[in-house]
Amino acid sequence: MKHVLILALTLLSLVSIHSQNTITAEDGFTPQVGVLVSMLNDLSNRVERTVKDLDAEGVDFLLDENANSIGTLIMHLAATEKIYQVYTFEKREFNDEEAEAWGTAMSMGKDAQKKFTGKDVKEYLESFKKVRAKTLEYLKTKDDAWLGENTFDNSMNHYWAWFHVMEHQSSHLGQILLIKKRIPKA
Repeated sequence: MKHVLILALTLLSLVSIHSQNTITAEDGFTPQVGVLVSMLNDLSNRVERTVKDLDAEGVDFLLDENANSIGTLIMHLAATEKIYQVYTFEKREFNDEEAEAWGTAMSMGKDAQKKFTGKDVKEYLESFKKVRAKTLEYLKTKDDAWLGENTFDNSMNHYWAWFHVMEHQSSHLGQILLIKKRIPKA
């Protein structure tokens, strides 16, 4: 009986692990937009799970004097998603106010090292989540045909633009994971 119980628990855990690794269309969206939303949410959930327990020292840690901190990288992800919102949904570039608000996070570097320091990880995640909530709000108004349409300047289609947002998040998640492994243990 003990072996049967162990086997049943093992199979149940495999089924639940497999169901977590499934991309399906999110409810409330057209099919392809829903799949896009599922992938975007998977990436943002991974970013959050990776950093949610870091203290301020961990969030501010720099590998060297030219590196970006985890806090800066989270803000960079939010800024990148924000610029693609205005680019794809509002058919424009950042205005002066938005460039002022998001420019340091977009460019990172020394200015970001100064600006994004001494804050709790929850502040950075809240900014990231706020931008994501707006993205989801916008995507609810779009359909699958919109994904195939070109951006206002014809440089790409909307699907590629949002694929790039995901690609960007994945790339910086790799950096975050590397930095997290290098944080000195107390």
